[in-house]
Amino acid sequence: MTTREHTRRVQIKDRAIGGGNPILIQSMTNTKTEDVEATVAQILRLEKAGCELIRCTVPTMEAAGALKRIRERIHIPLIADIHFDYRLAVAAIENGADKIRINPGNIGSDERVRAVVDAAGERGIPIRVGVNSGSLEKEILEKNGGVTAQGLVESALEQCRRIEDMNYDNLVVSIKSSDVLMCAEAYELFAKKSDYPLHVGITEAGTVRSGNIKSAIGLALILSKGIGDTVRVSLTTDPVEEIDSARLILRTLGLRSGGIEVVSCPTCGRTQIDLISLASSVESLVRDYPFEIKVAVMGCVVNGPGEAREADIGVAGGKGEGLLFRHGRTLRKVKEEEILSALKDELDHWQENNRI
Repeated sequence: MTTREHTRRVQIKDRAIGGGNPILIQSMTNTKTEDVEATVAQILRLEKAGCELIRCTVPTMEAAGALKRIRERIHIPLIADIHFDYRLAVAAIENGADKIRINPGNIGSDERVRAVVDAAGERGIPIRVGVNSGSLEKEILEKNGGVTAQGLVESALEQCRRIEDMNYDNLVVSIKSSDVLMCAEAYELFAKKSDYPLHVGITEAGTVRSGNIKSAIGLALILSKGIGDTVRVSLTTDPVEEIDSARLILRTLGLRSGGIEVVSCPTCGRTQIDLISLASSVESLVRDYPFEIKVAVMGCVVNGPGEAREADIGVAGGKGEGLLFRHGRTLRKVKEEEILSALKDELDHWQENNRI
């Protein structure tokens, strides 16, 4: 099986995936690509959150033309997402897309696919061959009795071969399904048959709640086997949430470092503070700090500091008051309404002392 250390290296503008490079986090805009101002504004927010590759849909020639102006104002590689019309893919490439995503199966004839491949080859940009459970070829569906992991892999390999026969192999592959176990199986099967770098994710995962659960399970099954070179967490929400989720999944799996980890107790009958709101506020606060420490948010001033002694910094709330502690040792007592600001002061102090 080809693991990420041994997949082919693919260059996307100034970033690289595959060949043992770090797993890159990507997302997709949900603005109208034709609206350059809105699209750029969203991409800049995504960059700040940690997005490393960004994809925009290109459903019209106006959208293809907008890519040039968008690309001039952002700092990460821009990927064009194309369905059905090969002319849109060619136009996107001509307007500076750093990579394109197509499903050759719905682009049409070899002549049309070749036009896209030739345009990509002239500019040396990669093509992501994207196959998903909703677009499998009729003959593959009939052969396998419906959508299966084997069918997804068969389709992906066949579409890769079509492009290889056109003397082009600067490819990235994705094989997506909303069925978590099928998706994981398909990626594992493909990794046994090919060394192309893989874009991994669970498609149509759902809302923040269900989508995060499905994505975490699916990505853990895939990534823990050494498979996957770039990831997207697909959520029905503000795409910034996708970046936060992807970073946390990668960090939890030991595949990414950096950033503050927040741990918090689940609350119980002893809790005398609005711990749910406090934990959410702390999670938002720490996003602006780049260093790697653990911050605990506990709901009991009696047991909290001791239970979270492995945390670098923590706060524990009680009735009308809170404690700020470090490695289980209490630093000071503050009023309830001062807990968040006290934690911020401690983080600022930590940042200054460590010259981050």
